[in-house]
Amino acid sequence: MTTPLTFNLLTILGPTASGKTRLAVALAAELGGEIISADSRQVFRRMDIGTGKDLHEYGTVPYHLIDILEPGAEFSVFAFQSLFVTAFEEITARGHLPVVCGGTGLYLDAVLRGYRMVQVPEDPALRRELEKRGIEDLAAMLLALRPDQHNNTDLLDRARTIRAIEIARHEKRHSGEGESFPAIRPLVIGIRWERAELRCRITERLRQRLNEGMIEEVQRLRGEGVAWERLDYYGLEYRFVGAFLRGELTANDLFQKLNSAIHDFAKRQETWFRRMEKKGVAINWVNGAGDPLAEAREILNAQQ
Repeated sequence: MTTPLTFNLLTILGPTASGKTRLAVALAAELGGEIISADSRQVFRRMDIGTGKDLHEYGTVPYHLIDILEPGAEFSVFAFQSLFVTAFEEITARGHLPVVCGGTGLYLDAVLRGYRMVQVPEDPALRRELEKRGIEDLAAMLLALRPDQHNNTDLLDRARTIRAIEIARHEKRHSGEGESFPAIRPLVIGIRWERAELRCRITERLRQRLNEGMIEEVQRLRGEGVAWERLDYYGLEYRFVGAFLRGELTANDLFQKLNSAIHDFAKRQETWFRRMEKKGVAINWVNGAGDPLAEAREILNAQQ
């Protein structure tokens, strides 16, 4: 394409196992783009199989926000947004097109809603008050502050729930105080599958990852000193494999329960994307079972 683009950020989104990376890489290669990962776990080194990095698909296309932290570290949407802004500005300065690719709805929102988040300091007084409450009370408090809470792990871990409440209260009190955000003109393309087809893809991919050594990956992380609680924090694959390694699940239970949990996660992702559309994010959907690259090219051509 030689005509100047009408957008300065291409976003490729979709549920887990939808083929986002492959489409994003193909379009980035054609448009002179660089990938910015919008995934909350691919930032960690040596956490490859459980996070589905699929680095072999990138070829010569540059990528950002992958393998930037050691396992055991914390990573937040605030940190993501700050790093995204830096990557966006550096890629744009090189005359290339930033291409955001991911399925973490909160991170995508942080890119597309157009204002910079502020770092939330700890509130010792609030923490002392919340320490007296049970996890059910904390979860109810968080949902009252954030009815559209997407990250369910914030409702399962006491420390995360307290931190999420702290952030939500700060955001309500200081709304509109974020730093200026780069002027972005996004074009958003989403990959859609029929539910039954996506379920089959998720199940097959889980089998493949288990065969490729996902259990051994978690064992290595434990050997490096990553705590069980931190592995639980890093999502479904690490949580369920951790339970298996502790003897809490049989091999069959591991597969069945993890497979079901990933299916449920994909449903929540799709719900989040529908909510984004209701809030004004225009998502151009392509059919994952057809030729998503050809459909995406048509969408791009229509922008000229």
